Amino acid sequence: MNGMEYRALGNSGLRVSVIGLGTNAFGGRADKETSIRVIHRALDGGINFLDTANIYTGGRSEEIIGEAIRGRRHEVVLATKAGGRKGDGPMEAGSSRWHLQRELEGSLRRLGTDYIDLYQIHTFDPDTPLEETLRTLDDFVRAGKVRYIGASNYFAWELMKALGISERLNLTRFVSVQPSYSLADRTVEQELVPLCLDQGIGLIPYFPLAGGILTGKYGSNEAAPPGSRLEKEPRFANRLTPERLALGRRVAEIAADLGVKPGALSIAWLLQRPAVSTVIAGASRPEQVAENLEAVEIRLDEATRAELDGISGPFVYGRPFSTFRLR
Repeated sequence: MNGMEYRALGNSGLRVSVIGLGTNAFGGRADKETSIRVIHRALDGGINFLDTANIYTGGRSEEIIGEAIRGRRHEVVLATKAGGRKGDGPMEAGSSRWHLQRELEGSLRRLGTDYIDLYQIHTFDPDTPLEETLRTLDDFVRAGKVRYIGASNYFAWELMKALGISERLNLTRFVSVQPSYSLADRTVEQELVPLCLDQGIGLIPYFPLAGGILTGKYGSNEAAPPGSRLEKEPRFANRLTPERLALGRRVAEIAADLGVKPGALSIAWLLQRPAVSTVIAGASRPEQVAENLEAVEIRLDEATRAELDGISGPFVYGRPFSTFRLR
């Protein structure tokens, strides 16, 4: 038996590994063969939560996952998303019944499965009534094509409104929400975390390492480390603020004192935050999966926790590291 810990996703009966696998690099920064090795390393390490989306690498991420889990589908809690922009047409984005119906069928086909464990709305759609979206998702659950539903990138008021509508109309309710959350971005602690605790919603942080800033790979110079997100996505540079880079260096120092890797320490800090069910950690190489798994073994003492809380305190009220909105 592996040393993985499993938690309920919110107040649902679904149990997920506390480390999840983020897959937006598959078919892009990581080629197909490498991606499949990453997935198998994750499954062998006890990770059961795989998170993807219909728009990741133009659908290649879902296709690669489908191939990798053939014969192992029963081991996987498969999470995907819809609602982001697929193309230029008027119906190519959002969470209307028209768009979601088409995108669910496409995801099922690419993933080579007849059901999605967690189907998530990628971001709030201001142009579609929530009643339409939630009724559609309820239909998917009743049809057996989706087992649980979640939100992603919703503001607290948007999520609370959705939960209220589900309760009023007796529809399947969101069990989780997926925001950017890390030592370098604690803005969700203002409203979203209290909402999750009150309503029994599981929190699924993405960008837990702030795009690599919290791994210690970025020094004080401007050069992009080989293979880094910055090297492959130059637009990422505007997130590398002096404050975040300084935080990354400080986390690396604390990790060195403890004899652990800074990325694993950063994930371990997230794992003891309220409402967190599973942390989505991306990987473009199998070795990165192994590093992410180290977080499960780290036990933070009070002094270390207080120090990490202190140095990241300014990021509770800073600018979010990432927001994904339709407009």
